[in-house]
Amino acid sequence: MKPVGLISAGVLLLLLGTVPPMYAQEDKHEQEAKPQKQEQQAKPEKQQQRAKPAKQEQQQAKGQQQGQQKQQQQAKGQQQQQGKQQQQQQAKSSKQEQQQQTKGQQGQQQKQQQQQAKSSKQEHVQQVKGQQHEQVQGQWAHNGQKDSRGHEYNESRFGREHHARFESSGGRYYSGRREYSYGGYWFYAGAYPPWFYQQDVYFVMGEDGLWYAVAYDNPSLTFQVDID
Repeated sequence: MKPVGLISAGVLLLLLGTVPPMYAQEDKHEQEAKPQKQEQQAKPEKQQQRAKPAKQEQQQAKGQQQGQQKQQQQAKGQQQQQGKQQQQQQAKSSKQEQQQQTKGQQGQQQKQQQQQAKSSKQEHVQQVKGQQHEQVQGQWAHNGQKDSRGHEYNESRFGREHHARFESSGGRYYSGRREYSYGGYWFYAGAYPPWFYQQDVYFVMGEDGLWYAVAYDNPSLTFQVDID
């Protein structure tokens, strides 16, 4: 029995001697496997970290592209709006030019009509004045006729061909009256009508031997004057 016991004890010792190295090997394998596992775990994180900037760059590029497209659309819209405004301005300018041309034509026609009407009116007035002058002319004295005080009527100094304009402060103030020199004599009146100072006037002697002031543009306007 002793040899058997010795053998058993030896086997146990062998087993005990082999067990620690086995555990050491397992620990070593576990330690070696752990960094690999950590590296494998860290590898996706690194890949994610690497993928993250790439994704950000893609997003930035996409954002820039969208921004460029937006700017292009805005520029296109501005060009369209400017083109529309130019068309509107051109249409407005054309309309204004047409209106101005039409207005100018109407103004010319109106001006021509006014000038024609004015000419017709002037011709009519001249005809009336001529008729009045012819009617009144028969009432004036003849060349060489004298008034009651010996003043001679001479057509070279008196009459329509010798009209003049007089002023209210002109002539001379003599013996409390305003006198005007005409044809070599001084004519005066107690009062002068307003039209006497507003238009040309001439002096004539009537067939009755009295002197009269006559409006050049309207021979029907007359009033009696005295002579020195």
